[in-house]
Amino acid sequence: MSRSILITGCSSGIGHDAAHGLRAQGWRVFAACRQQADVDRLAAEGFEAVQLDYSDPDSIAAALEQVLAATGGTLDALFNNGAYACPGAAEDLPRDALRAIFEANLFGWHDLTTRVIPVMRAQGHGRIVNCSSVLGLVAQPWRAAYNSTKFALEGLTDTLRIEMRDTPIHVVLIEPGPVTSKIRVNSIPHFERWIDWENSPRADQYRARLLKRLYEARGKDMFELPPSAVTKKLIRALEARRPRARYYVTTPTHIAGALRRILPTRALDWILARG
Repeated sequence: MSRSILITGCSSGIGHDAAHGLRAQGWRVFAACRQQADVDRLAAEGFEAVQLDYSDPDSIAAALEQVLAATGGTLDALFNNGAYACPGAAEDLPRDALRAIFEANLFGWHDLTTRVIPVMRAQGHGRIVNCSSVLGLVAQPWRAAYNSTKFALEGLTDTLRIEMRDTPIHVVLIEPGPVTSKIRVNSIPHFERWIDWENSPRADQYRARLLKRLYEARGKDMFELPPSAVTKKLIRALEARRPRARYYVTTPTHIAGALRRILPTRALDWILARG
C-alpha cells in the first residue's frame, strides 16, 4: 500500500509543488487548502483534496476526519506548510494582527499536530515535518509578525522532537530561504488590513523601502530557488531512516545558520539591518 501524507497550504508555492512531487514518488497525497476554490482546483488535478483553515479548529477536525476516513484510520506523515506574512514595523503591529497570524501560522499547526500524534502512536510510526524559514533562525526588519511565528515554531518543534524520542514518531524542521512563491502578493491584504503606515513615525521608511518591495513586481531574489528544492529536502526528511532535525534548503539559510552561531549579536544585527 502507498504511504499517505497530509500536506497543507497546497494552493501554490511550496505546498503545491510538494503535493505533485510526493505523488510522483508514489505517496498517497491529501492536499489541503484554506479556500474551497483551491480545493476544487486540486481535485480537478486528481488529488484527494480537503479544505483546512488553520485558524478554525472545526475545519482542522473535519479535514483530519475526512483524511482518516479515506485511509481507514492511518496517516504516515504530516507536512505543516500553510502560512502567511503580515509585513510592517513591529511598533505598528496591532495586537489583533499578531493574534490572527499566530492562529494561522502556529496555533493551528499545533492543533493539527496534536490530533495526528495519537494516530501515529497507534499505528507505530509517523513523520511530522514543519516548514519553518530562514526567518526562524534570524530576524529581519519589517517582518516582525512572520519572524515571531517562525521563531515560536522552532521552539515548539524542537521541544516536540525531544519529547517524541521515546516514540516511533520523527519530528523534523525544513528551513527554506528565498523560494519562489506568492507569499509577497498574498501578504498585501494583511498589510492593508492591519498596518496604518501613513500615520506611523516610520512613514518615510515605508515609502522608501517596504512599499516598493511589497507592491512592485521584481525579478528573482539573489539565491532564490524554485519550490522543487524544498520538495527534494522534504522527500529526504520523509524517507531517511533517521532523519535530521533540520534540513536547510537555500544558500542564505546555510549562511544565516552559521552567522547566528559565530557572530556576536551586535554584529549580526548590523548585517541584518542592512537588508
